[in-house]
Amino acid sequence: MTAILIPLLLNLFFWLGPRLRMDTLFNSIKNDVVMIWQRGGVPAQDIQGFLDLYERTIPHINLFWILRTLPIGISSLLLPQESSATPLGVPTILQVSGLSLPAWIFLLTLLGWIGGGLYFRSVAWIAIPATDQTGIRSSSAILQTILISIFCILFLIMVGFPLFTILFLVLQWNAFLANLFVLFLSLASMWLIVPIFFWPHGVFVKKQNVITSILSSIQLTRFTLPTSSMFVLAFFLLSFGLNYLWNIPPEDSWMTLIGIFGHSFVTTALLAGSFIYYRDMSVWLQSVIEKLRPNNAVKQA
Repeated sequence: MTAILIPLLLNLFFWLGPRLRMDTLFNSIKNDVVMIWQRGGVPAQDIQGFLDLYERTIPHINLFWILRTLPIGISSLLLPQESSATPLGVPTILQVSGLSLPAWIFLLTLLGWIGGGLYFRSVAWIAIPATDQTGIRSSSAILQTILISIFCILFLIMVGFPLFTILFLVLQWNAFLANLFVLFLSLASMWLIVPIFFWPHGVFVKKQNVITSILSSIQLTRFTLPTSSMFVLAFFLLSFGLNYLWNIPPEDSWMTLIGIFGHSFVTTALLAGSFIYYRDMSVWLQSVIEKLRPNNAVKQA
């Protein structure tokens, strides 16, 4: 139960704490952006569509949500925030400026990485018996979390930018081929999603570094892809699917506490289950490799 305290506190902060908004900043530059679009020949209908999208999204974005970092981060429930009311009244609204926005993004991302590393460390330490591990140090957990997050962002940019460029070009040529390309990417995505999902686990279960951990994750995916992909799929279906249940109570009702507690409990349990799954599959994989080594030696002799 102590493992859910970190996501529980973060969820309570998102719910009852202040909001960090950027709609004032966007309103200050909205007219200039519209003039640039008009001079660039953008149709008035498209401009109005962009403005409608802005009115539906930007005023409801809470920049404190950046504290929820990926792939390592504190699990949190992003409430719809259709209204600003809470059981304690209207929360404090903070606005960012053009100069403070980059600083806020950097600070919140860094705090998210630190909190995520400590959260993963605490869950791994509780999920895996003490006889199996002594636990990674907090400083090492934070450092490896930052390195994994940076490498993961760079990797996704290197892979995602060419793929989206190809998709855009194919879409301009033929919509049917673009749908086939998306279907192919969806089927092939498991070869990327599963290794990235288990990338942090080697750090917190085996106390590996960022390079050794991704190599272990790739090896695990290579031998257990069907089982591991089903596990990851069930993980995301339960985690994100139950968010619809947790979001049923309105934000100004104390019943939201039940949704926050349920989300914190379930997501932490799923994370603990992923550590146990990774530990058991790694032990099984090591035993298979050990059994294959004598046979390979005999064949070579």
